Amino acid sequence: MDHEKPAACVLDASTYVGFWILKGLLNRGYTVHAAIQIKGSETDIVKKIKEMERVEERLSVFSVDTLDYHSILVALKGCSALFCCLDCPDGYDDLIVDLEVRGAINVVEACAQTDSMQKIVFTSSLTAAIWRENICSQTDVDERCWSDQDFCRKMKLWYALAKTLSEQAAWALAMDRMLNMVSVNAGLVVGPAVAQQNPCSTMSYLKGAAEMFENGVLAVVDVKFLADVHIRAFEDSSTIGRYFCFNQIVHTEEEAVKLVETLSPLLSSQPKYECQGSEAYAERLRTKKLNKLVEGTA
Repeated sequence: MDHEKPAACVLDASTYVGFWILKGLLNRGYTVHAAIQIKGSETDIVKKIKEMERVEERLSVFSVDTLDYHSILVALKGCSALFCCLDCPDGYDDLIVDLEVRGAINVVEACAQTDSMQKIVFTSSLTAAIWRENICSQTDVDERCWSDQDFCRKMKLWYALAKTLSEQAAWALAMDRMLNMVSVNAGLVVGPAVAQQNPCSTMSYLKGAAEMFENGVLAVVDVKFLADVHIRAFEDSSTIGRYFCFNQIVHTEEEAVKLVETLSPLLSSQPKYECQGSEAYAERLRTKKLNKLVEGTA
């Protein structure tokens, strides 16, 4: 029965992806601990979560600081699942990379100290897998691939570096502490009001978009589908390792233009891609694991 479902924590629930996971969990009858980091003035998403708390008895809001280990423990108390959605609302630079990695380590360690914890679902990014010196050298890019850290630093791909290092740190600690963890490596997230509610992360993801497009690794994912995959990953006991998650690979000029229109006004003009005489670029990303998960839990 719904009221017997375990409690789940979403951290940070005030991120764009975290908010949609929170909504999905509530719709499925879970008790949810919404752990939010408030930096500066309250965002529209934070205000919505606090409004929801007043009318939804299965929702509790916790203020956390990922650099404050104790605050994470308080939010996790009694929870069987953690959905870890770390993101910087103000964009990424080299300093933010270190903060996100430290936050990921603290969150996973707090899970190790929470007796009720059954599984961590860690939100990562396709950018943690696609970047390397010769981006077109691999025919298939799948869950075994990792972005090259030195290349990310050289090209100042701070978002990709943050996602790569934080996911690797989380995996290392989860394995050391023998925690059950899966990661969801999301494409560029699109969805309702994404340009208004998730502008900096969107633009951070898109750094190097032309190279991604030309090499068949620019992919997008609808936020509702992404949230659903996170919850399926928790509920399916057979899930293991990393899962690439996207709905579409953008590999034609027409698809690129549609993406720009979707992200308006963040992107106000068509990117000047050089087609080099080809109408479409090869798709390199593979999602066999995701397809098995979605089909198996449909």
